[in-house]
Amino acid sequence: MIGLLQRVTSASVSVDGATIGAVGPGLLVLVGVQAGDTAAQGERLLQRLVTYRVFADATGRMNHSLEDTGGSLLLVPQFTLAADTRQGTRPGFSPAAAPADGALRFHALVALAQSRLGMARVATGRFGADMQVALVNDGPVTFWLEVPPVV
Repeated sequence: MIGLLQRVTSASVSVDGATIGAVGPGLLVLVGVQAGDTAAQGERLLQRLVTYRVFADATGRMNHSLEDTGGSLLLVPQFTLAADTRQGTRPGFSPAAAPADGALRFHALVALAQSRLGMARVATGRFGADMQVALVNDGPVTFWLEVPPVV
């Protein structure tokens, strides 16, 4: 499972012109589910997302996590993160999970996040929808986190 996390001052996701999820200060995470991902990958990715130290302390060093700051989390499914781009000019999507598996893993990740952080701190995109994502990247600070699938 892949999480492309971005520290944001604000972020939102819209479908058909309507905002379906928005957060204030916190993290926007684009989530890619790979073939072979299990519940274990989702649990490990969430653990890393909420404890990854990307927020500044009093001295300006990145020493605080989402859990430390009480910030919000916007999870947006993005299957293209699992693309194979090693050759050619068109991505291949064989590394991505099948849509039903991807939806299952994404929704399980959301449920874990809501359980851990509380419903009010977690917003989401819509799996399989054409979404527009808006964000103000703070820093900018962006990290790629990957929990490899079991193959």
